[in-house]
Parts: sequence; structure tokens; C-alpha cells
Amino acid sequence: MDAGTLDQVSALIADAWRADGARPLNDHLWLDLRDGGRSGFAGVIARDHDHEHIIGYCQISRGNESWSLDLIVHPHHRYDSMEIAPELIDTALDIVAHEGGGHVHWWVFEPNNIHRQLATTAGLKAGRKLLQLRRQLPLSQDEVSSLTDLTTTPFVVGKDEQDWLRVNNAAFNHHPEQGGWTTETVQSRLSEDWFDAAGFLMHRTDSTLDAFCWTKIHRDTTPPMGEIYVIAVHPDAGGKGLGRLMTLAGLHHMQLQGISEVMLYVDSDNHAAISVYTSLGFIPHHSEHAFVGDIAAR
Repeated sequence: MDAGTLDQVSALIADAWRADGARPLNDHLWLDLRDGGRSGFAGVIARDHDHEHIIGYCQISRGNESWSLDLIVHPHHRYDSMEIAPELIDTALDIVAHEGGGHVHWWVFEPNNIHRQLATTAGLKAGRKLLQLRRQLPLSQDEVSSLTDLTTTPFVVGKDEQDWLRVNNAAFNHHPEQGGWTTETVQSRLSEDWFDAAGFLMHRTDSTLDAFCWTKIHRDTTPPMGEIYVIAVHPDAGGKGLGRLMTLAGLHHMQLQGISEVMLYVDSDNHAAISVYTSLGFIPHHSEHAFVGDIAAR
């Protein structure tokens, strides 16, 4: 994808974001689009009859033993969605088939009947469901006091990557997006403008990393919003309440940055994590659904 086309796709994303109030493409897909060239990435573009304006875009990106798919139709052309979208999706899935096939996730923000019809036509069915949870800051005094005995240190670029990958990939072994990360994957996040090592909290026991809480501050919202971006405890260190404490540590860090509202994403069937988050005052804000299917190789 050349620079001019990338600018046009970025403009389409911005238009859809303004219309829907939610940004298309998750971080994994956005970085693949921006950086391009990675094996397992493809973007399919639909233009108008004059070939001047992009009216639809469908992207696939290979993940951890699966593929992520996202579809964007320009807000001004959504009355033609049933003509534009099926061809985009079919072309993208055909690429997956020729790349060896595999499991596909198509994530949709608050799906409607058109999304369901498109999914059925493409041979996809309802699958995973993500919840976005939010809570207000500041923390209570009791919550702050519970952190007294917890020691965290900020992530050190150039030193902590391999330790972090070990914990992340063990904790998210079968997760389609967060599992199977490589040095290149984490480097792409560390080079983002929003990255702040001070908000990437590491907890060690006897010099062994066993938990982390990676926070992110969205400064494109008014006021800025915090996010528990990734949080995990190594399976060998489970059962000690570290997940709750690391969440509080991340919230406390963002509170010190002047953040008043924080959000996070969690799978709707991850009942243990949801129980921890709701006990900390998080409540559901909206949901995102995945339509899934297995594409045979060609």
C-alpha cells in the first residue's frame, strides 16, 4: 500500500470513527495497516465508479493461530452495504484460504441485522464477545492502602522484553490476539507515541517477573481516558491475588497522571477476571462481538 492509498484508508477510518463514535481496527490491525509489508497482512479496497474515492475497506491480519478481520464501509455509502461488503469479505476470506486457511474473527462494534446477515452469507457465526468496562477515579483510601506491600518497577526498554514475552505468552497461550507475541510485535507497541514506560508496571518475586500491568492513556478523548491495556499474571504465580493488586497499581498510576476515567476490555466468558474487575467498581459500557468461522485451505 503506497503512502497516498494509506492516507485515503486513514481518512475512511476517521470518517467512520466520527460517525460511529468508535474507532475501527484494533491496535493489532492498525499497526499492520500503518507499517504494512508483514506476512499475513492484506487490505482489500473498494472504490467508487470513478476510482477516486475509497468507499469500503476490509483488512485481514494473521494472529495467534487465527486471523482477525475488520470491515469498514464509508458512512455515506452504507445504504449500499449489501452490495459493497459481501465482495470485500469474500475477497478477504479467499486470501485467507490461499494463505493456508484457518480460524477467522470478524469483530463488530454493537452488531446490527446487516452485520448478522453479512456474517451468515460469508459462512460466519456468532462467537466471542468482548465487554468494555469502565470506572471512575480516584481510588478509595482502602484501595490505595492495599498497595502498601506491592512493589512494582517501570518497564526498561532494551532489558525487559524477553521477560515480558515469557509471562505474556504463558498467560495468553491460546488467546488469538494477545498470545504468540514476538520481539517484533512488542517493539511495534514500544515505538508508539502513546507508550510510556512509567505506566508499564512490572512485579517481580526474587528477581523473577511474575505479573505486569501495562497502562495506556488515550489523549484523543476529552478528557483523556486511561486504559488497562494488557494485564497478566504468570500461571505459576496464580492464586495470590496479584491480578487484583496489579489492576489497582495501574489505576493508581493513572490517577497520579490526572486521569478521571479508566476502561478495559475483557472476554464476556472470563468470569474470574470480570469478578475481580466488578469488585473494583468497573461496570459495563458496551460490547463488541466476533463472528467466527473456519476457512479451509486452497
